[in-house]
Amino acid sequence: MTPEENDLLTRVEGSAPMGQLHRRHWIPACLPEEVSEAGGKPVRVRLYGEDLVIYREPGGKVGALGEYCPHRRVSLSLGRNEECGLRCLYHGWQFDVAGNVVDMPSEPPNTKMKQNVKHVAYPVHEGAGFIWLWMGPREEMTPWVPPNWGVAPEDKIAVVRMRIHANWAQVLEGAIDSAHSSSLHSSDFIGVPIGKAEADDRNWKRPSNDKAPRMVAQICDWGFRYAAIRKPLYDEATHDYVRTTLFAAPFYVLIPPNASYKVAQALVPIDDENCWFNFIAWHEDKGITTEAWRKFCHATKGVDLDENWVPHRNRGNHYLQDRDLMTAGDFTGIEGFIMQDMAMWETMGAIANRSEEKLGVSDAAVVQFRRQMVGAARDFAAGKPAIGTTQPRVPLTKLSSFEGVVPKTTPWQTLGVDEAELALNRQAAE
Repeated sequence: MTPEENDLLTRVEGSAPMGQLHRRHWIPACLPEEVSEAGGKPVRVRLYGEDLVIYREPGGKVGALGEYCPHRRVSLSLGRNEECGLRCLYHGWQFDVAGNVVDMPSEPPNTKMKQNVKHVAYPVHEGAGFIWLWMGPREEMTPWVPPNWGVAPEDKIAVVRMRIHANWAQVLEGAIDSAHSSSLHSSDFIGVPIGKAEADDRNWKRPSNDKAPRMVAQICDWGFRYAAIRKPLYDEATHDYVRTTLFAAPFYVLIPPNASYKVAQALVPIDDENCWFNFIAWHEDKGITTEAWRKFCHATKGVDLDENWVPHRNRGNHYLQDRDLMTAGDFTGIEGFIMQDMAMWETMGAIANRSEEKLGVSDAAVVQFRRQMVGAARDFAAGKPAIGTTQPRVPLTKLSSFEGVVPKTTPWQTLGVDEAELALNRQAAE
């Protein structure tokens, strides 16, 4: 990539085309647990270079406002959460969830200033394990549509959340890089002669030890689907072990499931150099609890993360890597495969210099992501619709990843694909 292409892919603040493209989608901003108390403390959330406060009014409604009071720029995260809105401590100005000034006690009673001040406020939706914001133009706002994990009951959705000191794109590239799992996670992803992947409280098991998968991709209006095809641990002559991963623009990745739960990621920019890593495990009737999921990922708040979702492991403490453990046979010496990933993402630098990379055939999905999203940003800047917003389109709830040992004659493009998408694909082909 050229430096110009790298900037187009990674920069999201202000008027940057990529950030504005993202804003044409509903953004998973924070977790309901962060604002669970009606009338409670507002939570500070930074998205796309903007500082916000999200809070639940005493009546239960959730609001999202610009953090800084438009009067004298005091943080509203310290404000009083009252019946009629969030009140700034400095001079008592009060704002409702729509950004209207409903009280201005420091001004004369007959002032018209209230009607002339409008604070930054974003529409909110609560569902599928998140508080979602619409941060694009109001006239372009679309109805909230649930993601693919939205088909599961709320108590079957578990979310790991972390603040990562790395650009959103390089974290997403890690999610679609199937080849790395056979090396980086080789002590956690265990090869076992089984038909489908399994999970226990320590490891993920899968039927292959092949470190060099064959990568093939299928381009779609919503992003792309690709398959990592490996040699299985049995029936190698007649069967393949296939793992399909989906990139659903602009920031979702659907990872191959296991027998207990399905897995997805939502990689949401905080600003140009940081992002929210949201790792979702769910199932319609089985699944894993939030407590167990966070423990498995070594991402429990108050244990592995601080109160702001920042991991205790970081570049400064070398991610608490245990070299003695490596000598004893552990590949990385870093506990938890997500923490292993984080070490890779962050040590590239806040924004990786992609112009100096030397890519191979195993990087096919990463190359496709870059081509597609750089092209999408250029198209958006030229006035075309944001990727993933045109009709007809397949609802995210109909998209699924896949993994399993299948006969070599099986078309991988059909594995785990819903009939609604197959019909649209046939229509497009005609």
